[in-house]
Amino acid sequence: MFTFKSKSLLIIFVITICLIAGSVLTMAQDKIVWKSSSFGPASNFSQIHHDKACEDITKASGGRLEVKPFVGGSVVPETKELDAVLEGVIDLCYTCPMYNLDKWPAAGLISSRPGGLPGQYLIQWFDYGGGYELMNKMMEGYNAMVMPGFLSPEPGEVFLHSKVKIETVDDLNGLKVRTSGDGGEILARMGVSTIFLPGGELYEAMQRGTIDAFEYAGLSTNWSMHFNEIADYVIISPVRAPSDPHVWFVNKDSWEELPDDLKVLVQNVIARWTQEQQNFESHYDIEALQNFKDAGCEVYNLPKEVEDAISKEAKEFYTEKAAKESPIFGEILDSMNNYGRLSGLWE
Repeated sequence: MFTFKSKSLLIIFVITICLIAGSVLTMAQDKIVWKSSSFGPASNFSQIHHDKACEDITKASGGRLEVKPFVGGSVVPETKELDAVLEGVIDLCYTCPMYNLDKWPAAGLISSRPGGLPGQYLIQWFDYGGGYELMNKMMEGYNAMVMPGFLSPEPGEVFLHSKVKIETVDDLNGLKVRTSGDGGEILARMGVSTIFLPGGELYEAMQRGTIDAFEYAGLSTNWSMHFNEIADYVIISPVRAPSDPHVWFVNKDSWEELPDDLKVLVQNVIARWTQEQQNFESHYDIEALQNFKDAGCEVYNLPKEVEDAISKEAKEFYTEKAAKESPIFGEILDSMNNYGRLSGLWE
């Protein structure tokens, strides 16, 4: 027979179990699951830092917001991740704006722009100089948005990894080059035979002779992908891509449904990892430069004659394009150019 004391303890126990069960049920109901993808492959440092950011959001939220990371090409074709965000297939992606020139011609201005802002100035412009607001204006009518802290400028790209040594402007004529964005269009105007391929296909394309040269990313990323094995020449110049920016895009509906405290958490974690990637690659580019040399590659600076010719072509290209594109193109171009002049980068 239960005593009054034992009955009281049983009641307390039952109430405790009910409270715990209710709390677990509430947590399960409140848990939000997002899916996110970078553009891969898995060895790409952008993919690696994307995955770490997703993991940290999940940890920092105590599991209230679980962000499941996907490697590029596993959800949609590689470099088409933003399409999946716009369609609501995934909630986030971390990719190059220039992969979306089919939607916004102005996206190339915020992605490895020839003659553009170098990394630190680019992120300042994006966060404080009106950049992210202009980018959102560019994307009006599409179900995606960006915010301060969502851009990682990354170090300038390698000009080209090449089987052929480039010493004069004439050496560009007829060269089969994998490239993308505005830089690809500008090189095409100079006689280069350009083609776009996802990063994961470059190694085999060079082996097969499909291309003679390619641009992809900075020294540390390219070393991690063993590009020393397929190209004898590593040509250095900031003229085509003074920075290699990647941007986080978030689905507007997913963002609006997120509680305010989790919005702050997501912004803070992403801002931490975009800066971390910039610092990480800048540091390891130093080491990678020596690694390429030790591996037997000839590492050299692009001759000034070629740099000047590309710069001249780029200015003409942007002047022509601003005249025929929608007004947002000119707004972004003028904003970036004014920021560069105010910063003392150029006249």
